[in-house]
Amino acid sequence: MEHIDHILVVDDDHGIRTGIVDYLRKNGLRASAAADGREMFAQLDSSAFDLVVLDIMMPGDDGLVLCRTLRGGKHKHVPVVLLTARDDETDRIIGLEMGADDYVTKPFSPRELLARIKAVIRRTRMLPPNLRVTESSDVIAFGRWRLDTTARHLLDEDGTVVSLSGAEFRLLRVFLDHPQRVLSRDQLLNLTQGRDAELFDRSIDLLVSRLRQRLQDGAREQTYIKTVRSEGYVFSMPVILNGDQP
Repeated sequence: MEHIDHILVVDDDHGIRTGIVDYLRKNGLRASAAADGREMFAQLDSSAFDLVVLDIMMPGDDGLVLCRTLRGGKHKHVPVVLLTARDDETDRIIGLEMGADDYVTKPFSPRELLARIKAVIRRTRMLPPNLRVTESSDVIAFGRWRLDTTARHLLDEDGTVVSLSGAEFRLLRVFLDHPQRVLSRDQLLNLTQGRDAELFDRSIDLLVSRLRQRLQDGAREQTYIKTVRSEGYVFSMPVILNGDQP
């Protein structure tokens, strides 16, 4: 039986959430609605969802708080598209940092929202199943390095701090989420840049080169990030999450 994607729409405005639900259903998707965080988690506990559409501006726990809570719990793998009433760069950046996969600014066209939903689901499914994720870990160890995910910097074996740019941090997190898996350049572009991805391979090659420099990973030795000819890159070092046994 063909799978029909199930979307959960979370918005305190009755008219907006029912309008989105009706539009998604008319376009062949399953859709359910929740008015707040309590209803959202109750629905997530009772049914399987492929994506959550989450409004930022809600009374009580807003969408940013709920997104962060979602990412830290048992439903952390469910993709999230945020709805924001303000074209505010700060909201968008914070939302993405909280773990959202994309955002749409109100007022929006239902057609645009549908396109964003489909793009996020497609991007999520590009990766093989059963991949290890690091969202719940504050410190991730690999080789002679540790990544402090709160401060967003590297520490070497002597505790010396190595700062990372935002792009370098995102790329390293992708590799640490999926060790020993060959990732294509398209996958890396989508996972690190999302909606702003520039569809050319060279940008990822340059970013990998910069990250190798941070890790003191020689182009010839390739201890951490290995090039797989005609396929992409693989992070070859075992990853230890805080709380795991070496």
